[in-house]
Amino acid sequence: MVTAGPPTTTGPFFQNPVYQPYFADPFVFEHDATFYAVGTEGHDINWAANPDRVIPLLKSRTLSDWQAAGHALRPHSDIRHSMIWAPEVTKFDGRFYLYYSAGAHPPGGTPRFCLRVAASDQPDGPYTDTGAPLTDPRSVPFAIDGHAFQDADGQRYFFYAADFLDRPGDAQAGTALLVDKMVSPTQLAGTPTTAARARYPWQMFQGQRSMYGQVLDWYTLEGPVVIRHDNKYYCFYSGGNFQNDTYGVDYLVADHPLGPWDCAGGRNGPRVLRTIKNQVIGPGHCSLLSHAGQDYMVYHAWDSAMTARQMCIDPLLWTPAGPRVARCL
Repeated sequence: MVTAGPPTTTGPFFQNPVYQPYFADPFVFEHDATFYAVGTEGHDINWAANPDRVIPLLKSRTLSDWQAAGHALRPHSDIRHSMIWAPEVTKFDGRFYLYYSAGAHPPGGTPRFCLRVAASDQPDGPYTDTGAPLTDPRSVPFAIDGHAFQDADGQRYFFYAADFLDRPGDAQAGTALLVDKMVSPTQLAGTPTTAARARYPWQMFQGQRSMYGQVLDWYTLEGPVVIRHDNKYYCFYSGGNFQNDTYGVDYLVADHPLGPWDCAGGRNGPRVLRTIKNQVIGPGHCSLLSHAGQDYMVYHAWDSAMTARQMCIDPLLWTPAGPRVARCL
């Protein structure tokens, strides 16, 4: 059990985890006084048992009492038997769009993951895949963790994670963050720019990892989510290895969604969420929710036996030192 420390802000206070079963990469959104959550299943999808609906869905009226509500996605035939990761939902022009990662990642082999989108007229689906990937696996073999952000002027941007093998300057080989403009809810401009590359020791996923026919020290930045605060843009991301206690959440800052993004301050470890002994293990892959004047960070963390990643929620505090979660101050 992950337990919360003393409250340091107004608004609801949660006994974490808010949902006991396995529910990784949680994304929470609100519609008509109901909260919805989509996430990653704990094990390989049993396609034989669930051929027509995947991606677990939860509902709540309170943020603290969550109930399973079936599955959200009606999958396209192209992705049956694929791994499916990190869904999120955004409402555009009266419709709901579900972005998710689908593909395969053979141990030691070349990963093949693309980003896809599905649409529904209802927040709980069913979401029907549009039939074409957002990213082309022929040019970007590994693209995951899509996040759609709409700026105050209405322009939409799409943040995601992809692999890099080059090591310019102090950048490391591994998964990094990109941003592209959105032409529509189902199409990217196709001119992504790099928001951030891994540079710091705590961001290492695995030393001497076999990837793309090479053996490399592999670093990981993933799970981007963006919010505008006090005329600045904050891109929260997860770094390290989600399988252990190195995983945590840090952030970038910019004056525009396309950057340049400043990563200064994260050298010594994740500042927003990190492992705290006897409190939280390997927290990360967050989403953000603003409700009743309070910002919240939704994330997963391991149970004490490290057998399940469980959904947690904490207030996000805007301190003079930057954004923080109370339990990690």
